[in-house]
Amino acid sequence: MLKKILIANRGEIAVRILRACREMGIAGVAVYSDADRASLHVRMADEAYRIGPSPSRESYLVIENIISAARRANCDAIHPGYGFLAENPALARACVASGITFIGPSAQAMEQLGSKTSARQLARAVDVPTVPGTLEPIENVEAALEAAKTIGFPIVLKAVAGGGGKGMRRVERESDLRSAWRDASSEALNAFGDSRLFLEKYLSRPRHVEIQILADTHGNTIYLGERECSVQRRYQKVIEEAPSPVMTPELRSAMGEAAVKLARAGGYVSAGTCEFLVDEARNFYFLEMNTRLQVEHPVTEMVTALDLVKLQIRVAAGERLPLSQSDVTLRGHAIECRIYAEDPENNFFPSPGAITNFAAASGPGIRLDEGVYPGWDVPSDYDPMLAKLIAWGSDRNEAIARLARALGETQIGGIRTNVNFFRRILGDDDFVRADIHTRWLDDFIERDKNAARHEADPVVEDAAAIALALRHSARTSRAPLASNGAEGDSCWKHEGRREQIERLTRD
Repeated sequence: MLKKILIANRGEIAVRILRACREMGIAGVAVYSDADRASLHVRMADEAYRIGPSPSRESYLVIENIISAARRANCDAIHPGYGFLAENPALARACVASGITFIGPSAQAMEQLGSKTSARQLARAVDVPTVPGTLEPIENVEAALEAAKTIGFPIVLKAVAGGGGKGMRRVERESDLRSAWRDASSEALNAFGDSRLFLEKYLSRPRHVEIQILADTHGNTIYLGERECSVQRRYQKVIEEAPSPVMTPELRSAMGEAAVKLARAGGYVSAGTCEFLVDEARNFYFLEMNTRLQVEHPVTEMVTALDLVKLQIRVAAGERLPLSQSDVTLRGHAIECRIYAEDPENNFFPSPGAITNFAAASGPGIRLDEGVYPGWDVPSDYDPMLAKLIAWGSDRNEAIARLARALGETQIGGIRTNVNFFRRILGDDDFVRADIHTRWLDDFIERDKNAARHEADPVVEDAAAIALALRHSARTSRAPLASNGAEGDSCWKHEGRREQIERLTRD
């Protein structure tokens, strides 16, 4: 078993991995930039090492600094988490060259399956359905126009090295292609250092459904059901759930076997995710493979009772998977929402700053993966995700109810967050019916603008709630003492409530 693991990441995922290490009796080592010196993952780690200034390109993205920290700490493994260097084969190669175990797939598997174009080529070679589109990067806009005419508009331009919606543009008509090409290639170059693009046919009202796979070094590869990730904003996932409401046993088996076939063909080891689009007729098409742990892995853990991070570590140490495909069972339903320091009422603009208070939700079926604490300053240098709130229920309705209740209990002061935005989503009839698709959230946001604009300030909401309670109990405001000697609902209590209302309104 591995003895000491460096986590080459920050925030909630670094905390998540540290917790798994601690439960396994493995020492966890954190790295940090100047902006993260006081971060939760640094405070929780057994050891922590500075790797550079605040900008990620000078710290978390510098492979030499990561390897140097691992050597100084005498680590025998590195876990990349997600984002940053997690899907960079150069880190995997640097680990091998330094005699350090990389907790993830090989560089070769990452290159073949992590590249959207090569993964699509492999998928077609092993008869996994793919969305109609180009298999090679497109050389220029003229070649893109020729391919688009063959496939038919609308199409989607995508960055070869992309992810998270970066370098991605929908093109409805031929006249829009040149400007979309310019914008997508420029964004891809800035985000990934690679401006190459490919294109796909644009599907109408598809669902985004992904299959979680696990593979060890002994030839065992299994799938752990699916996750529905259709609630997206600008191609970035916002809410994820498992299982998918659209799933049937037959479709799950077909998609799972396709994901396993592709992973085996690419020589994949560790946890990974095959992403698919599912159309209204339940036809599925391979989209891409994420050669790392996913942000939304907790919903799979909640319905399978498995710990994916621990399994990643055990596989990296050379152990066999402790279960076969027939052992995988899905129980209940889980939903996750990503809590961000952003203002939904101001076009989701980031909201960095000091967290004055942080009251986390709890109770039956609730899990919180967080990377913050009261008094911590949210930096503006990185992705503004603060935490992931996950609810499990015996069915989807109970999971929704528990998540809505937990969101109501969650209080984060000092900054703006999207907590109330999630509460409105969960109360929407379309979401409750699971009548969603990859562009559903964009439509919801348009419908929700007026409601968000007029949403009451939390202090006013508190005052209104007290006023409502006061009116409700007014009839008994002069009730006598109870017969057992306990005080009734006296006028003194009501006078106190009135004072509280006045104070809240003044504040």
